[in-house]
Amino acid sequence: MKRIQGVNQWKCFLTLLFSAAVVICTCVGVVMNLTTLQDENFDHMGIETFCMFTVNSNIFMGISMFLTLPYTFDGLRNGYFRLPDWLVRLQFVSATALTLTFLVSLFILAPFKGFVLIFTGSRFFLHGLCPILAIVTFCFVLKDLRLRFGATFLSLIPVFIYACVYYTLVAVLGRWDDFYGFLTRVPSWISMAAFLPLTFGIATGLRVLHNRSCDRYGKKAREYYLKAFAEQDMKQIIIHIAAMNSKRDKTGRIVIPYHVLRMLLNSGESEETFEEYCILYMKECLKHEIYQE
Repeated sequence: MKRIQGVNQWKCFLTLLFSAAVVICTCVGVVMNLTTLQDENFDHMGIETFCMFTVNSNIFMGISMFLTLPYTFDGLRNGYFRLPDWLVRLQFVSATALTLTFLVSLFILAPFKGFVLIFTGSRFFLHGLCPILAIVTFCFVLKDLRLRFGATFLSLIPVFIYACVYYTLVAVLGRWDDFYGFLTRVPSWISMAAFLPLTFGIATGLRVLHNRSCDRYGKKAREYYLKAFAEQDMKQIIIHIAAMNSKRDKTGRIVIPYHVLRMLLNSGESEETFEEYCILYMKECLKHEIYQE
């Protein structure tokens, strides 16, 4: 049973570590841009840095990772760690946007302006380190929710919104110069036709890698649970898990590990329903002093 707890805590610790790293690197890169008023190679510094998709996608990812931190603190404290579904989807959308930033920087901007220029200073964080950390975190560290195909379309929203704003302010109103060169260096229809399919392809790749990590983790966790409770009745397994989590809990709040109960329900033949599993877990938790105060 200690091995099961170790796997869960290790996942929680890695999520905390990588999420905090993304938040810190995002803050460093954005602050460097804000405090650099003049740059001979880039016009958009200071407050104008928020015009850039690079900066906005990094901030988006930084916010989604920051929202992860409270769940990791709770997970380390009470032994149960799982991110809510809406947060995993938010991280998926932000990771897709940031991966687009990385690929554009690597294959379009760097060959045109030079790799040293694109990946030094604040751009080291915003073009390189933050995107790489975000990709690794989402694809190989976050293992809480398998994403369905429909979630891929959510990833198009930030790119579509920014493309509309960019085209309007550059081509229609003339408020911005074409600092990315997507409307003047190449025909505008090529840019508009290419970026949404490119974003969709990026999201598909991220979703596949993320789902494979979820499957591997789920299989390993299921094996650990069944091995730890070999030849025991499912009800006894749930009672034991409830007792174990109650002893570890310092918050006095009952949290039902519904994904664990669902996994146990699906791992073998059982006459009980998922609702009955949850009720059994609750009843066992209420026997302990911390929930009776």
